[in-house]
Amino acid sequence: MQWLSAENVVAVGTAVLGVVASGVMVWYERRVPRRKRIGYRVQMDNPIGDDVRRGRAGVRLGLFDEAPDMSDATLVLLRIENDGSQGIDRDDYTGPERHGLTAVFSDRTVRGVSVTQPIDTDHLMDHFTPERGFGYENNRLRIPRVPLNRGEHYKLLVLLSGGDVGRPIRMTGGIREGEVHPNRSATPDEIPPVLSPAARIFTGLLTLSVLVLATIVVARDDTPPPLGCETGSLTVAGSTAFAPVIETLAKEYEKDCPGADIKVEARGSEAGVASLAATGVRSAKEARSVIAFSDGPMGDRLHLHGEKIALSVFTLVVNDGIDLGTRGLTATEVERLYRGEVRRWSDLNASRPGSLPRLPDLPVVLVSRDAYSGTRQIFQEQVLGGAWEMTPTTSLDCDPLTNRAVAAARAPVTRCELASTADVLDKVAAQPGALGYSELTLATGHKGVRRVPLNGEAASVDHLGRYPYRGVEYAYTHRTPPPGSLTAAFLAYLDEGTSQDVIREQGHLPCGRGEGVCG
Repeated sequence: MQWLSAENVVAVGTAVLGVVASGVMVWYERRVPRRKRIGYRVQMDNPIGDDVRRGRAGVRLGLFDEAPDMSDATLVLLRIENDGSQGIDRDDYTGPERHGLTAVFSDRTVRGVSVTQPIDTDHLMDHFTPERGFGYENNRLRIPRVPLNRGEHYKLLVLLSGGDVGRPIRMTGGIREGEVHPNRSATPDEIPPVLSPAARIFTGLLTLSVLVLATIVVARDDTPPPLGCETGSLTVAGSTAFAPVIETLAKEYEKDCPGADIKVEARGSEAGVASLAATGVRSAKEARSVIAFSDGPMGDRLHLHGEKIALSVFTLVVNDGIDLGTRGLTATEVERLYRGEVRRWSDLNASRPGSLPRLPDLPVVLVSRDAYSGTRQIFQEQVLGGAWEMTPTTSLDCDPLTNRAVAAARAPVTRCELASTADVLDKVAAQPGALGYSELTLATGHKGVRRVPLNGEAASVDHLGRYPYRGVEYAYTHRTPPPGSLTAAFLAYLDEGTSQDVIREQGHLPCGRGEGVCG
């Protein structure tokens, strides 16, 4: 797009003019007509007695029933504020008395008053003394000559009797070259409106018109996509753990590069890699439009071209009815669980220090991923030391009650296999006594599950330490993608700064072009 074209210069210039005009209106409203102002507003006028004629009597505790003349008591909260453009000194108050302002409460008698002020304005309290005129008599409250910087305020909580809520409350007194005026009723601490209604309408219409003009002219885009964008179709298959990242980046790429169509099919790492290899055998041309993401180097043995994309951290998860404490499970306990040696969670209590939470007498239910899962492969290699999950599948629904006979015949504990990380998390959350594993970010905040530390090490992207359950996410292609293809462009897009920010935001560490954290 030619940003310096005549129509764009006109549009942007008009927008700038509108913003400047709005700023001038704000400045004029605040500084020219009313340079010094004290505003007051009633933020609360509530009954606290039981003899009221308007409104409803308040629920109260304390001595109001016993204290004399409190049957019709009311509480009023006044906010006194400098809402002008200049500070106000003690000498700016024009009255002849020692005090500066007087609050008059119609048909009511002042019984007491409390003064409050915002943080960092404690100096205001020094002015509220009888020597400076602070006091009350009958229906009048005398307010001292309090100096107020621009925007400062204080509040007066006044106890009254002898009248009902809603009676007029007015403030008398004067300010040199200024005014004392009521502000509209507002919630506590609400900032008063900056502009008058007419000025707000004028400013809003002017700003809206110039923004519409600028949007119509500047947003019109009849130029080709920027460098690095390629059109066509691309299929991204594989890892369910890394799928949220790929789905986000695919949508961003399609938005930035019209004509690109990226389809994400998360079926598991092994399934994605195997499908890519089979497609390459059948048609090399068709395989050029496929990328398979894998938790770990599954495609190496199939002689696929792989690039390291990110380091992912995984975690064991249990149903939230199982509290394993900050120690979690040891590697030995995990191996015993997945060999089927521990049938009930309470069986582990004998080997756990007494300071740890006691485990309930619930059957162990192992919720695993299927054989196509890279998350499962990394778990077996990094946590089980290369051993397979030795307990066979005994259930389709992971429920030990409905599959008791099958479980008794085939294995000592119930174990099921599910197709995706999301399915594992949902099942662990729903099944008491369930234990499974997941990518860390997907597990974090999932309702109904707890993350399990290993050997006292909690899963964390920021502090990897000696935590073992982690692995590299690979992007596999049939061969090195040719320059100018959508496959090559999307892989390059993954290595850009904004894409790596997305990878970090979703709980992974980007590898970048060097080895970095991915080793």
